[in-house]
Amino acid sequence: MADIKQIQFGNRLRRIDRVHRSLAAGYVTTVDESGLIVARPERKGSHQIARSLFFCLLILMAFKAVLYAKIGDESYRESILMLQNGTVVEQFGAYVMTADPVTVRASRIIGGALQ
Repeated sequence: MADIKQIQFGNRLRRIDRVHRSLAAGYVTTVDESGLIVARPERKGSHQIARSLFFCLLILMAFKAVLYAKIGDESYRESILMLQNGTVVEQFGAYVMTADPVTVRASRIIGGALQ
């Protein structure tokens, strides 16, 4: 009899620990239909991955624009041509760093601020 109670108590403790760990990562409180405030684990969706990817692309675009504004159009194109004649990794870098209309327009804005 005492062993069964010990097992049930251990099971309850494990369940409480599992809930505590899930709520420690973040939670949202809601009020259910009876008026009780209930804490539920916050869902971490793929929006964090998309947000991180967006900021990486934004930083890359800003880097390209600053570099383009700083060294100028001709020097930038020469650098891209040198990269295109390199290894596969350098060719990929040349593809990524190729000046697009957004980079050129942003470099004009940044160029005015740098001078």
